[in-house]
Amino acid sequence: MLDKYLPQKDFSSYKDFIDNFSITVPDDFNFGFDIVDEWARTEPEKLALMWCDDHGEERRFTFGELSGLSNRAANYFQSLGIGKGDVVMCVLRQRYEYWITAIALCKIGAIIIPATMQLTSKDIIYRANAAKIKAVICYSDAERFIAEQVEKALPDCPTIKIRILTPGKKDGWLQFIDVDNKKDEKYPDTFIRPADNNRTVSTDPMLIYFTSGTTGMPKMVLHDFSHPLGHIVTAKYWQQVRENKLHNSMSDSGWAKFGWGKIYGQFICGAPVFAYDMEKFVPDKVMEKLVKYRIATFCAPPTMFRFMLAELAGRDEKYDFSAIEHCGNAGEPLNPEIFNKIKEIWGLSMHEGFGQSESTVLIANFPWFKPRPGSMGKPAPLYDVDLVDADGNTCEDGEEGRIIIRNTNAVGLFKGYYLDEKLTATAFTADETSGGGKIYDTGDTAWRDPDGYYWFVGRNDDMIKCSGYRIGPFEVESVLSEHDAVLECAITGAPDHKRGQVVKATVVLNKGFNPSEDLAKELQDYVKKTTAPYKYPRIVEFVDELPKTISGKIKRAEIRKDAGKD
Repeated sequence: MLDKYLPQKDFSSYKDFIDNFSITVPDDFNFGFDIVDEWARTEPEKLALMWCDDHGEERRFTFGELSGLSNRAANYFQSLGIGKGDVVMCVLRQRYEYWITAIALCKIGAIIIPATMQLTSKDIIYRANAAKIKAVICYSDAERFIAEQVEKALPDCPTIKIRILTPGKKDGWLQFIDVDNKKDEKYPDTFIRPADNNRTVSTDPMLIYFTSGTTGMPKMVLHDFSHPLGHIVTAKYWQQVRENKLHNSMSDSGWAKFGWGKIYGQFICGAPVFAYDMEKFVPDKVMEKLVKYRIATFCAPPTMFRFMLAELAGRDEKYDFSAIEHCGNAGEPLNPEIFNKIKEIWGLSMHEGFGQSESTVLIANFPWFKPRPGSMGKPAPLYDVDLVDADGNTCEDGEEGRIIIRNTNAVGLFKGYYLDEKLTATAFTADETSGGGKIYDTGDTAWRDPDGYYWFVGRNDDMIKCSGYRIGPFEVESVLSEHDAVLECAITGAPDHKRGQVVKATVVLNKGFNPSEDLAKELQDYVKKTTAPYKYPRIVEFVDELPKTISGKIKRAEIRKDAGKD
């Protein structure tokens, strides 16, 4: 499969990778037909998806089965009036219906919006009107929460015409196709690739991610039909998936991380995806699944690794993780402490990756060099990555700067913010240093060491300005997380009438530790002794849990907002 899209697959060094990697993008590339259906044609019994949930249900899908089911779903959706260019929001958690739906919509040429089960009616109203959503496909959880939120939102959502629920029935809702009815004459398992005006081309809109909203109202990140090909780098060279061996990325379908780790690049590489449709994150249950299903490659946010390590602390390890051949992390920067503990317990070096909803993997630890604890790694070959100062000049090694992309036509990079030309224009700005062209500013700050490794500092929005110093939250979090009392923490700026801002630490404690003024002082002194004293947290707040998005990112904006009320 990869030979169709990669002129060269194997590389002798990172330099060879950077100099010679390229992707051939067919003019009419369509993930549904050219990947899923092609695997179904050549290897119909090849495993595509291994699925399970918290209730003992387990399903196994081959590419042949996914091809047929997505064809039936495509016929069903078309019968309802869903066509090319129509916008469909899918709130399906990690149900297997998500894969069937995403592939079917791709074949039709409709635009999919993945969404989280945590949306309220207010969130749905915003999304429906901003994106002009025509149809909503929802998972029916026991409480019917998301279905009820959609119903509450409907009076304010004039574009929503179609509602589909799975599983079960509910008044006013249509039912999803019967996955187990393999001889459905009404919606057959064949679907002819559209031609003429209904034919998709690689530059057509395919996918919209609403950003997680850690710093404001979500933006609509638009990707075209070529986007899945960009994830070849994500899957093959960063996550290092193995053909015919299970890969698991911990992510709900409502987030871009799902596209990174649970469908596009993995299927292109022929790696089956493992999906655990958990109702809540329970570390022991996740570790049990890793062992039972012999997951070969695994990727999760640092938060999840931290909680798994906390469960293993102080007891004899009862899990055999020997099947795991490669381990990665993304979503939040990796503290060196986690890197070292995973290395000790699993015998694997964590491979951190960095990117955004707007991209595929931008910077990562690739096979040709050793990961350094706490480093994001080095740039991916698809992107012309640079670090620039306030004047747009390239930073020297060791100098902090903004991470920018100079080739805004890169395969995998977003095409703009949907239906918002003004916001798109602010994202793609003129490259003043090159005499032409545009750049994309990621909004993230980092520095580069003399060996070319990149080190994350923080979001521009998260930078703390205290008495003339610029302090990145991650560097303080890394230090504080090494203290035995700290399970996890978030560093933010709190208003201060003398200094402008001061550093605030919001801390979740490990088992066996209790909040106290003495412990707060101990943590402050620990930071003073371990890093530059001006970075120490003048405010320490103990909490039971940190506010996070469902993808595991800490909502620092929410913590800052609460601090402003004090």
